[in-house]
Amino acid sequence: MTNLVRSASLTSFAEVAGACALNVHALLSEVGLPGRCLADPDLLIPAQPVGRLLELAARRGNEPSFGLRMAQSRRLSNLGPLGLLLRDEPTLRHALEAIVANMHLHNEALSLQVEEMGHLVAIRAELATEHGKPYRQATELAIGVMFRTLEVFMGAQWRPRLVCFTHRAPQSLSLYLRVFGSAVEFGHTFNGIICNAADVDAPNPGADPVMARYTNRLLRSAPRRKPRVSDRVREHIILLLPRGHCRVEVVAQHLGIDRRTVARHLAGEGTTFTALLDEVRRDLLAHYLEDGARPIGEVAALLGFAEPSAFSRWHRQQFGVTARSRMALRPGWLEGRG
Repeated sequence: MTNLVRSASLTSFAEVAGACALNVHALLSEVGLPGRCLADPDLLIPAQPVGRLLELAARRGNEPSFGLRMAQSRRLSNLGPLGLLLRDEPTLRHALEAIVANMHLHNEALSLQVEEMGHLVAIRAELATEHGKPYRQATELAIGVMFRTLEVFMGAQWRPRLVCFTHRAPQSLSLYLRVFGSAVEFGHTFNGIICNAADVDAPNPGADPVMARYTNRLLRSAPRRKPRVSDRVREHIILLLPRGHCRVEVVAQHLGIDRRTVARHLAGEGTTFTALLDEVRRDLLAHYLEDGARPIGEVAALLGFAEPSAFSRWHRQQFGVTARSRMALRPGWLEGRG
């Protein structure tokens, strides 16, 4: 199933592309997106060409922070009805819960999860990509938009404890430091934002509970495609793998059903949990090979393997060669790493 996204995701694309002396409509045509997607924010367009468009614009415009520049102008209104709901939630915690539950109405390719870590809260974001190919610009856009959303509740002077990106740092950090403050980390194990737990429970003085209930009803009644169980399972696999908790019973718990029900639904959709797990691991491995900056042991852990030897067995089973011999072909994999 093709993941769709509201064309509002391209808000300010034309302005940033124009500043980079790019031909906006030629770029849209090159990736197969209609020109009207820049004028109609509610047009549903496939997410993968959007990711390719941002990467292409960043490369052609020689602007490695293209996605983050787009995020700077975002407002809650760009999220459509979801933005209305967030505006009237009583606390940031309620707003985050609403985002997690309803993000598919805005972007089906983006998975979000809020995780409590003692006195900290981590907001993790993962994008479904093509064959594991990383979309750096779309990721930075998503994190930038999330940051702007948090600012609505916390104020322009608020800063998170940490903003995390899995990709490597660009040559210049000036824009990142200006937008996020000094707590930015690249080469992290996940993409997301970490903030104080006390921040997310601060009351929202502008909340209107009546409007919140109305918007909730509006979102529930809005026509939408029902996501397949396999798509939802895949989202949870992506989120759970780096923490070593990616088992079918854990995914079933997150979905609110038992593992037999998960297996039955997946069988009806022509797949299994193991097949989906292997598919996600292959896609993520392609991402790490593209990045070329992590030792084998770390890649094994990020793919959910308790030991590098288990990863090696899986890799040989999947690809017919050892992981080390395959990774040695990548320019970033140096002799003796991992």
